[in-house]
Amino acid sequence: MKRGVREALLKKRNSITPEEKKKKESAIRKRLFASVDFKKAKSILFYASFKSEVDTIKCIQHALKLKKMIALPGVDREKKELKLYKIKDISKLESGYMGIMEPRAAKSREKGLKNIDVAIVPGAGFDKNGNRIGYGFGYYDKLLSKSEKPVTTIALAFEEQIVSKVPNESHDVKIDKIITEKRVINCKKSL
Repeated sequence: MKRGVREALLKKRNSITPEEKKKKESAIRKRLFASVDFKKAKSILFYASFKSEVDTIKCIQHALKLKKMIALPGVDREKKELKLYKIKDISKLESGYMGIMEPRAAKSREKGLKNIDVAIVPGAGFDKNGNRIGYGFGYYDKLLSKSEKPVTTIALAFEEQIVSKVPNESHDVKIDKIITEKRVINCKKSL
């Protein structure tokens, strides 16, 4: 069931024209930068956007200019989990798992989720209750379920990615907020 929903959502997201995508991404960035969560956060976990995802590179650049500590994930293929690394410059990212840009692994820059205030989380689709459908590997669910302290989770998504109900399982971690080009959905209030 998840696979079919994921495929349909990715097809919708992929159908957004480049011009429309730019407009929507600009509105999403404005909402993110205006949010209390972003303003208060001293440290943010981002991901390097891939294919038709909401562009995160401009968000990362802006956050770095504001002197926020930024971490990006790298896939540890042996352990099948994400490791987080502090970055200072996006030009230092390199092609990693599935061609997604990620920081070079370095123990000296490794951060735990306990060092993160806000986590920007990717996904194929979401519902207003905070259920998220990822890409089927469970990396973010595994990472977020191990959090030692509360971390605010935010998804950046196009309206096309919001559905009435995402199929979820007991191990799926819910998102706190979703920011689209039209609104901010507080998922905790929706419950």
